[in-house]
Amino acid sequence: MLDIKLIRENPEIIKKDLKRRNDTEKLGWFEDLFKKDIEWRGLKQRVDFLRSRRNSISEEINRLKKSGNNNEAELKIKEASKIPEEIKNSEDKLNQLKEKIDFYLMRLPNILHGSVPTGKDSEDNVVVRKVGKIKKPKFELRSHGELIESLCIGDFKKAAKVSGTGFFYLVGKLALLDQALKRFAMDYLVKKKYTLVEPPLMMNRKAYEGVTDLADFEKVMYKIEGEDLYLIATSEHPMGAMYMNEVLDEEELPIKFAGISSCFRKEIGSHGVDTRGIFRVHQFDKIEQFVFCKPEESWKIHEELLANAEYLFKKLALPYRVVNICSGDIGTVAAKKYDIEVWMPRQEKYAEVVSCSNCTSYQAVRLNIKYKKGEEKEYVHTLNSTAIATSRALVAIIENYQEKDGSIKIPKVLVPYLGFSKIEAGKK
Repeated sequence: MLDIKLIRENPEIIKKDLKRRNDTEKLGWFEDLFKKDIEWRGLKQRVDFLRSRRNSISEEINRLKKSGNNNEAELKIKEASKIPEEIKNSEDKLNQLKEKIDFYLMRLPNILHGSVPTGKDSEDNVVVRKVGKIKKPKFELRSHGELIESLCIGDFKKAAKVSGTGFFYLVGKLALLDQALKRFAMDYLVKKKYTLVEPPLMMNRKAYEGVTDLADFEKVMYKIEGEDLYLIATSEHPMGAMYMNEVLDEEELPIKFAGISSCFRKEIGSHGVDTRGIFRVHQFDKIEQFVFCKPEESWKIHEELLANAEYLFKKLALPYRVVNICSGDIGTVAAKKYDIEVWMPRQEKYAEVVSCSNCTSYQAVRLNIKYKKGEEKEYVHTLNSTAIATSRALVAIIENYQEKDGSIKIPKVLVPYLGFSKIEAGKK
């Protein structure tokens, strides 16, 4: 969330940003937040004065009694008797104001970076660059779901029987290919000095509220019945919460992690050409980049995270484009976000496979993660980026590498991990 100091000292920055986002509802929230914070601070001063006055009156009463001024002492006792009720009433009002202030603070979005394009929706996102040559297929491409079933390397019907729609079995060589993608990404990130992390797959609500838009609890996350636990939607979330309520040493930064996990999301595609498949599903595996750093490092590291993800897709020889997400499509937490979208030749469109965000201090303020800067303490910046979400990468490979005979070639960079260069019919 936004630091309350920024709201108090530079309210025009927030109002200007909300106008860029065309978010009239939250602009109204901000106006009310600003007024309630002024009221809260004034009332807090009154409560502090009353507490101090209560203590000083007690001392005066004792002094008056010792000096024999009982009449004056009685007057002070009457004055003192009214203070506790006023304090209680004021504290009740303070708590009500604080509850509403916190409601607003947890829902106001991050401040956008100046390079974020202004726009209403995904149509206004800006293509930064295109990489790789798009080749027009010389035969009619089959959907990835159809091809998976025909090669007997996955099963959607059995998964639906066991778990419902939006789940899948990977079998044989496709399961090996999935593991190869993860190992390929891990090996590269380890060489780049990222530390591998296998995080918990469940988080409590307090920790989760620190890293994500609260609307995700209803739209995205799975709740464990009867427990204060949620299945993670991405390893970004438990990695981000690792240092909750901690102060890091400046020398430790930047801290660079590569998270390895399954991810669980309610969302699922309900329309389009490939509703039976593995692109938008309830469960998938992902290697995620996550960084804690000093504020002055974060924009350089944002580009580094993007470069890491681009490297992987270049080595997979998949045509892609980098997109700068506009103000109306960026969401609550990020100050700037890039997407990498891979070309899907059968669908004849680009599809998102990587999301790369600089969240500046937004998550750190929620989670209370700071670092020592000399004698001062300052909030860290947090950044995250997909390295490989394997189900989406598999779809891109199947669409771009399928052969006329129904087989699937393996990207050259993955062959050493597998020991085979093609998935063919009858050979799982």
